[in-house]
Amino acid sequence: MNRELEYMFVQSARVWIPDAEEVWKSAELTKDYKNDDASLQLMLEDGTTIDHKLDPKTKNLPYLRNPDILVGENDLTALSYLHEPAVLHNLKVRFIDSKLIYTYCGIVLVAINPYETLPIYGTDIINAYSGQNMGDMDPHIFAVAEEAYKQMARDERNQSIIVSGESGAGKTVSAKYAMRYFATVSGSASEANVEEKVLASNPIMEAIGNAKTTRNDNSSRFGKYIEIGFDNRYRIIGANMRTYLLEKSRVVFQADEERNYHIFYQLCASANQPEFKNLRLSTANDFLYTRQGRSPVIEGVDDAKELRTTRHAFTLLGINESYQIGLFQVLAAILHLGNVEIKDRDSDSSLIAPNNRHLTAFCELVGVTYQDMSQWLCHRKLKTATETYIKPLPRLQATNARDALSKHIYAKLFNWIVEHVNKALVTNIKQHSFIGVLDIYGFETFEINSFEQFCINYANEKLQQQFNMHVFKLEQEEYMKEQIPWTLIDFYDNQPCINLIEAKMGILDLLDEECKMPKGSDDSWAQKLYNTHLKTCSLFEKPRMSNRAFIIQHFADKVEYQCEGFLEKNKDTVNEEQIHVLKASKKFNLLVELFQDEEKATTPTGQVPGTGGRTRLSIKPDKGRDTSSKEHKKTVGCQFRNSLQMLMETLNATTPHYVRCIKPNDFKLAFSFDPKRAVQQLRACGVLETIRISAAGFPSRWTYQEFFSRYRVLMKQKDVLPDKKLTCKNVLEKLVQDQDKYQFGKTKIFFRAGQVAYLEKLRADKLRAACIRIQKTIRCWLARKKYLRQRSAAITIQRFTRGYQARCLAKFMRRTQAATIIQKYQRMCVERKRFRQKQAAALAMQTILRAYMARQKYQALLREHKAVIIQKHVRGWLARCWYKHCLEAIVYLQCCIRRMRAKRELKKLKIEARSVEHFKKLNKGMENKIMQLQRKIDEQNKDNRVISERLVSLESSYASESERMRGELGRLRGVEEDAKNKANQVSSLLEELEKLRKELSVTQQEKKTIEDWAQKYRDEMEKMVSELKDQNGLLKKEKDDLNRMIQEQSQQMTEKMTRAIAQETQQLETDLNEERSRYQNLLTEHLRLEEKYDDLKEELAQSKNVSKPGHRRTDSTHSSNESEYTYNSEYAELEDGSRVGEDVTRGMDTSLTLKLQKRVTELEQEKQSLRNELENKEEQFQRARARDDAQFRKARGAELEYESLKRQELESENKKLRHDLAEMRQSLLGGTAASAGAPGSPAYKVLLDQLNASCEELEVRKEEVLILRSQLVSQKEAMHHKDEKETMTEPSVFAQDVNKLKDADELKQAYVGLKDTNRLLEQQLQTQRRTHDSEVESLRGELQNVKEENNRQQQLLAQNLQLPPEARIEASLQHEITRLTNENLDLMEQLEKQDRTIRKLKKQLKVYSKRIGEMGAGHTEGQTSPGQMVEEPIHPVNIPRREKDFQGMLEYKKEDEMKLVKNLILELKPRGVAVNLIPGLPAYILFMCLRHSDYVNDDQKVRTLLTSTINSIKKILKKRGDDFETVSFWLANTCRFLHCLKQYSGDEVFMKHNTSRQNEHCLSNFDLAEYRQVISDLAIQIYQQLVKCMENILQPMIVSGMLEHETIQGVSGVKPTGLRKRTSSIADEGTYTLDSILRQLSAFHSTMCQHGTDPELIKQVVKQLFYIIGAVTLNNLLLRKDMCSWSKGMQIRYNVSQLEEWLRDKGLMNCGAKETLEPLIQAAQLLQVKKKTDEDAEAICSMCHALTTAQIVKVLNLYTPVNEFEERVSVSFIRTIQTRLRDRCESPQLLMDTKMIYPVTFPFNPSSLALETIQIPTSLNLSFLTRV
Repeated sequence: MNRELEYMFVQSARVWIPDAEEVWKSAELTKDYKNDDASLQLMLEDGTTIDHKLDPKTKNLPYLRNPDILVGENDLTALSYLHEPAVLHNLKVRFIDSKLIYTYCGIVLVAINPYETLPIYGTDIINAYSGQNMGDMDPHIFAVAEEAYKQMARDERNQSIIVSGESGAGKTVSAKYAMRYFATVSGSASEANVEEKVLASNPIMEAIGNAKTTRNDNSSRFGKYIEIGFDNRYRIIGANMRTYLLEKSRVVFQADEERNYHIFYQLCASANQPEFKNLRLSTANDFLYTRQGRSPVIEGVDDAKELRTTRHAFTLLGINESYQIGLFQVLAAILHLGNVEIKDRDSDSSLIAPNNRHLTAFCELVGVTYQDMSQWLCHRKLKTATETYIKPLPRLQATNARDALSKHIYAKLFNWIVEHVNKALVTNIKQHSFIGVLDIYGFETFEINSFEQFCINYANEKLQQQFNMHVFKLEQEEYMKEQIPWTLIDFYDNQPCINLIEAKMGILDLLDEECKMPKGSDDSWAQKLYNTHLKTCSLFEKPRMSNRAFIIQHFADKVEYQCEGFLEKNKDTVNEEQIHVLKASKKFNLLVELFQDEEKATTPTGQVPGTGGRTRLSIKPDKGRDTSSKEHKKTVGCQFRNSLQMLMETLNATTPHYVRCIKPNDFKLAFSFDPKRAVQQLRACGVLETIRISAAGFPSRWTYQEFFSRYRVLMKQKDVLPDKKLTCKNVLEKLVQDQDKYQFGKTKIFFRAGQVAYLEKLRADKLRAACIRIQKTIRCWLARKKYLRQRSAAITIQRFTRGYQARCLAKFMRRTQAATIIQKYQRMCVERKRFRQKQAAALAMQTILRAYMARQKYQALLREHKAVIIQKHVRGWLARCWYKHCLEAIVYLQCCIRRMRAKRELKKLKIEARSVEHFKKLNKGMENKIMQLQRKIDEQNKDNRVISERLVSLESSYASESERMRGELGRLRGVEEDAKNKANQVSSLLEELEKLRKELSVTQQEKKTIEDWAQKYRDEMEKMVSELKDQNGLLKKEKDDLNRMIQEQSQQMTEKMTRAIAQETQQLETDLNEERSRYQNLLTEHLRLEEKYDDLKEELAQSKNVSKPGHRRTDSTHSSNESEYTYNSEYAELEDGSRVGEDVTRGMDTSLTLKLQKRVTELEQEKQSLRNELENKEEQFQRARARDDAQFRKARGAELEYESLKRQELESENKKLRHDLAEMRQSLLGGTAASAGAPGSPAYKVLLDQLNASCEELEVRKEEVLILRSQLVSQKEAMHHKDEKETMTEPSVFAQDVNKLKDADELKQAYVGLKDTNRLLEQQLQTQRRTHDSEVESLRGELQNVKEENNRQQQLLAQNLQLPPEARIEASLQHEITRLTNENLDLMEQLEKQDRTIRKLKKQLKVYSKRIGEMGAGHTEGQTSPGQMVEEPIHPVNIPRREKDFQGMLEYKKEDEMKLVKNLILELKPRGVAVNLIPGLPAYILFMCLRHSDYVNDDQKVRTLLTSTINSIKKILKKRGDDFETVSFWLANTCRFLHCLKQYSGDEVFMKHNTSRQNEHCLSNFDLAEYRQVISDLAIQIYQQLVKCMENILQPMIVSGMLEHETIQGVSGVKPTGLRKRTSSIADEGTYTLDSILRQLSAFHSTMCQHGTDPELIKQVVKQLFYIIGAVTLNNLLLRKDMCSWSKGMQIRYNVSQLEEWLRDKGLMNCGAKETLEPLIQAAQLLQVKKKTDEDAEAICSMCHALTTAQIVKVLNLYTPVNEFEERVSVSFIRTIQTRLRDRCESPQLLMDTKMIYPVTFPFNPSSLALETIQIPTSLNLSFLTRV
């Protein structure tokens, strides 16, 4: 133990610690616990760290929390740790987080009031729980009801459902739903609608017994026990109700925020109704008894509407209108009585004012006198032994007496209503068993507790004792069953408390004794209690501060009771004289009936307790008083004790089922949980006591297989043995050392509390270690794999990178080298080119420049030379002139200067002469000057010589030049003369030039003007062109936009029209399907009513012992020919028996018969209207064809006269042929044997002539036959409406013609010939008809092709017009090529057809040639065999015709019709027919018989055959309707028969796929369209019966195979289960798997295929089956919390994939079956997807489009982790989903409708089987049928 504690109380372990606010608070250990620790280090959920001190004496550790996977379990006993905080937390999690209000606690169902209407009580939920084991589905009140119902049927033992809880906890609602379940599941044994009456009692009892309190708006103020009776077939036959302790004080007093009983407010709300005017009522605030609580209105409740519901319930229970008005009068009288004001007269007396309005109303309503009532309201009669006194009452006592009278009247009324409700629910059928529903008040404790609370808690003590004993008994039985040694479990026994209350000298005994005392009072009674029990009983205590109260220690809590009022309430007295006044009422019989069994309401002493003196009035005693008046009536406590004792005896004789209702809060808030209030109620209702008893033993129980599956991970491979039991023992001995912690039973292992959590921790640690190891290995493997992959990738990248870089480098080097070479040569080329260009340019420039320079130089030299010459002469002349001038000036100047110098020299010389030194210097300077002058002179001389030489040369050159210039001057003079002449010309030319210049300027101006105008025009044109281009562009753009808009609009319109057409088509299809569904449902209802009617007739016949060899069938075809049906003799001979049955049925319930007749009439009318609507909708698709047919018929109307003429011609021709035939036979008979067969013989010539004439006549008549065919069709339509007499006209004429033939042989021969001729004509006529039809169809096809070609040509033309010219030409050519190609192909096809025709004709020619040869051989043989001469002409004609002449008809005699039906329908075994014969053989045989009846034009035979067929099929289906093969067989044959009626009806729509031979077999005389509708209805009924039969077979397999069985082994984990798995109501019958479902589906499919069921019908059946599978699976998933897990989602998806694979193998993927599984698939996906973030919510919303919001939220709420590694769905995430799905428009229904059947259709499926080839096997015993 210490080892386990140390193992469990470790760091991170979670525990529960007490808390003042939340009762229990969760905390987590932050440090491991050691044995010597005095405290625990804990951390709360909010992060607060605390030091939790342990008790040093006990060392009791806090409660451990259960593992998370166990939180939210359906059964509290499945929790490993069974203690108060675990229970409270589990309930809170289920209620707040999962919105689940029901939870099991062992055998108890805990129901928490949600204060909100939940969609979990519909019929679909009832159907889902029906037939299920209690532990298989989620907890529900329906599960408890189903368990009680099944145990009643299985154990043959009565059951009880005990519903308890405090006010406002929902007891009444729970009891109501339990009764509704019984009423829905069981039905009633008669047509008196007992179940409706049982449910109708609820609104009545709620109206008169329920009221609004501070805790509940509809609180039951009385206890009731309803026994629902069942017959031996466990159908409701009646009920009985017992009531306990009505709270009468509520009639006269209500606390704040409370109301009186509902019925008073309902009457006040309906006071304005005409029938209530005489009640003189007004609003509830006007009456004292309804306004004291100051809360007259309940929010959301319409009291007037509730009264209508109550009155309807009264009517349903047989309380007629007069009694109802009487009840309402009594209730109104009570209200008026409460308003009667009593005033003080003096201190000891009181009075009522005269003409009190309310008392007057009271007296008028109850029919008593005002004076008597006012007298005895204020007075009382006292009786002694000798005298009788009338004592006035004080106002207070008078008021109390008035209120006591009101309470008494209401109590009597309440009992009267209960009595009459029981009378209405009683039945004459013997009761076999019953289920009782006890709705009784729970344990109550208030601030002030009085007599009512004492009685209530006394009743709960008794119920708790019974509950404890039952729980203990179940535990003991379980241990003994498993052969486990057990010891007595110490549980709380409340027998001492019960003894304190009810034993001798107990509280009730002392109370009754005190009531008998003359001076008894509450105080004296309290003192007796103190003296008797205070020291002797530990459960009885006295309050410290009070002497008028006492305390009792109940099983739930201590309760302090106030003694005040105990005696008065226990005695329950009322003024006897007031009762006498009421009983004396002569106008109101109901009031007298209420008090007819009234006992004398006197006190035990005959005196009124209290003070008061005698009055002066004295009356003599009544001498004739009966001695029985001295007897005392029983006190309330005594009555309650006796009724409670009877109740306990009843409960002990039944098997109890417990429902404990919990009130989650005191403020009526939806889904709000107050832990304090919940714990109080859990303690009070015994739930925690159940947990304690369970925890004291072995609460956790596992089967060996479950234990092995769950804890296989804790076992080693060597520990696993073949014997699972031995394996579990060995493992447990190793895991749990203390063997007292577990016990091994026969089939289960029993564990002490906490051991499962210990094993779960071991398992979780093992899994965690395994996960860590797996994660380590996987992460290592992944890391190494990633490293190797990265390394390999890096090496590869490096290799490729380096290779790439090397290649890039080599490429770069190659490119660089190539670029260098290219640059070199390029540059060389460029430079060479540039050089050559420059060289050539330089040379050219040099050449030009040199030439120019040479020319310039030459010109310069020439000019220089000439200028030099001119200059020379000019300069010479100028020089000479200048020289002369200069010479003269120089000479003059020299003279002047010399003179001046001479003068100066002279002056200087004169001065120098005067000085010697001056002379010396002067001489020295003069010598130098002389030398310089001498040199200068020499140089000048030399220059002179040169100049002179030059002058000589110049003179000589001048002379020569002068000569040359003189010649030139002469030449220039001549040139001058010429120039003068030219100058004259130039002047004239200049004038002319001037003139031209003027003209040129004018022309230039004109040109400029023109150019300006042209430029302006050009600019304007360009501007205009640009504007036009812009406009053209805009127009093109607008055109493109318009075209695009037109295209878009056309596309939009097309799409819109397509969508509209699609929507309209879809809407029409939906409407059509709805109409079909409604129509088919009505057919089902009609069939059910027919069956019920037949059952009632049979039961009636059996009950009256009327011998009935059969029964007369009710025609169910409902066609317009119903009145014309002729019933067969088997049914017609039962008229006498039916008359006897009618006499018997007179004793039946007339109202029921009228109701059934009315219902049948309504159904027939609705069926007819639906059929009309269906026909109208179907006519919309055939109007075009009908219009064409009408025009066609109208065009043929003018040829009726021509038809008559043709008919006459045919008759004459027929006579002619008969005559020719007679001549031919005479010639053949009269000829000799030798020449009869020769070609030249007379017989041969006659035959040949007639043959030629016939051929010519045949060619002539071909055209006439075409017209004749249409006339025959018209004539047939006209003849169809004629009566039977007119129809037989032509045969009678024919008979007259036949009678003219007197000779018998002649008559025979004529008849045979005429018959052959008629047949030949009929064949020709039919051939021509088919030819005409084919020609018309071909012409229509050609016309359609031409129209299509025309439309195509127009489209192409329209497209070509939009193209440019080049593209248009190309498109035209392409189109022409295509057209020519198509024409060539058509011509080739025609050529091939002609070739085939030629080959065919050649083959026919060969065949005819061969036949002619054979005929010749036959004639030769005839010559050698004379005996065959007479038969020679017949042999080649008749033998080939024998097979042709068989028309596919079967003839039977009318008396053989019953034999036909019996052998072909009633006694036919489908198994042998399906295996050995062709599919649909009975349908073919029936139709062939029908064809013969049509052929002979026998309408009576047709009707009887169809009627017998339909009724016989119904009979065999009713007899063997649960046999799948039979139903499938007759569904296939009914559909085939329907298809035959269509295929051979002659309607062109159904004849398209017929062969020519089949068209010859069409019906010719009768239109059976109405019968087709009847047979279609029959097929619908058979289809629905087939679906029901298949559903019954599949239903037990679906949940087990789709949900429970582990198709993938090891995926789903097994969680600990609670007590409910042990108390399964049925034994284990084997487990179905998915393979079982697939095998069954394959069996269905193969059987239907063998029976020849239409493929389309098989698809519809499979679709319906898959819908049932998906719906049932999804519904169970939504109602089973244990199935909503990740692993189960994987299982479901795998199972669905297997179903899809089955569809794929059978070729049924396109039948729509897969789509029906979409909700289930999405639910499975929802279980597997992530459910955390907003992205996950968005993904879920987009994924789950086939699920409703309620279903999505339900799955999320139910999602349960199987292992600790999974996480629950948070409440915030669920709210996010609800917010996102808020805008969805969908049904709020939670479950799918498993009873929904898709509307079935029967598409036309013609048969290729020829009727003439069908052979009838001898095994069918139909030898009386003759082939025709």
